[in-house]
Amino acid sequence: MEKSVLLKKYCSRLVAIECLSVLTKECYRLEIARFLDFLESEKMAIENTDADFLSAYLINRRNNDNIDSRTTAKVISALRSFFNFAIDERLVNSNPAVLLESPKQKSFLPEVMDKDTIEEFLNLIDVSKPQGERDKCLFELIYSCGLRVSEAVGLNIKDIDIETNGGMAKVRGKGNKERIVIFGKEAANQLRHYLSYVRPKLSGTVNKSQALYISKSGKRFSRKGIWKNFAKWANLAGTSSRLHTLRHSFATSLLAGGADLRTVQELLGHADLSTTQIYTHMERSVLKENHRRFLPKLNTNRNVSII
Repeated sequence: MEKSVLLKKYCSRLVAIECLSVLTKECYRLEIARFLDFLESEKMAIENTDADFLSAYLINRRNNDNIDSRTTAKVISALRSFFNFAIDERLVNSNPAVLLESPKQKSFLPEVMDKDTIEEFLNLIDVSKPQGERDKCLFELIYSCGLRVSEAVGLNIKDIDIETNGGMAKVRGKGNKERIVIFGKEAANQLRHYLSYVRPKLSGTVNKSQALYISKSGKRFSRKGIWKNFAKWANLAGTSSRLHTLRHSFATSLLAGGADLRTVQELLGHADLSTTQIYTHMERSVLKENHRRFLPKLNTNRNVSII
C-alpha cells in the first residue's frame, strides 16, 4: 500500500474507531509519518518489522531528535496504535510494539495558585472593553469548572445552563467524551452579563455563531488567543503561571475542601483515577511545606530521648 494512502487510512481509524482527541490524532499522525519515512530510508517492509527494529528506531530518535522519556512514551503509544491498525489491514500478523517498554517518567507536581492570587489575577483584568469582560468571564469559568482550554473553546451557548443550582455546563473532553460540570454563582453572574451585554458587542448583529466565547471578529475564540490573553493578564498580576494552572488549582481546592477523589475525577473528566491521584500527592507536599515553615524547631536535626 502506498505510504500516503496508508497514513490517510490510519488517520481515519484514529477518529472513527479510537475516538482520539484532535491533538492526540495529530501527534500520532506526525509520529507515524516520521516512522514510515524511517522505514523507507532503511528499505524495511512493514511486515518484516520486529521489536528489535523498533528499538533501533527509538535509539535513532533519541540520538537525532534528542527526545526525552515523555516523548518516547508517546512514540511507543503511537507505534502500538499503528500496528493494531496494520493487523486489521492484514499487513502484519502481530504487534511488535507491545514488546517495547515505556520509560518511567519523572513525576512533577502541577503548579497551583492560591485563592487570593487567583482573585488578584481576575481583578487585574481590564473590563473597560468587551474583550476584557469576555476574558474575565472565561477565566472565571475555567477556574470554577476546572476546564481544559480545548473544552472552553468548544463550548456553545446551548451548552450553558445558568439557572440551575448556580450553573451547569455540558463539555466535550478528551476522546470527545461529554460530561456535566458545575460552576458557582460568581461565574453564573458573569456569564449572564456576558451573554446579555458583552457578547452582542463582539458578535455584531449579523453573526450567527453558536460559540459561547468569540473574538472581536465574531468568530469562535481560539486556543491560541486564550493562551495569549491569559499570559498578558498573568504578567500584569506578576505571576508566570500557565492557563492550565487554573484547572490544577480547581482540583486542589476541591480536595482541600473535603471532596472525595471520585468526585474530583468526574468533574475533571479523567478516564483513570490514577491521573487524579497526583493532587493528593500535592496536598501532602503542601502539608510538609507548612509543617517546615510554621514548626521550624521540630524540623531541626537533634537527638530526642523518649521516656
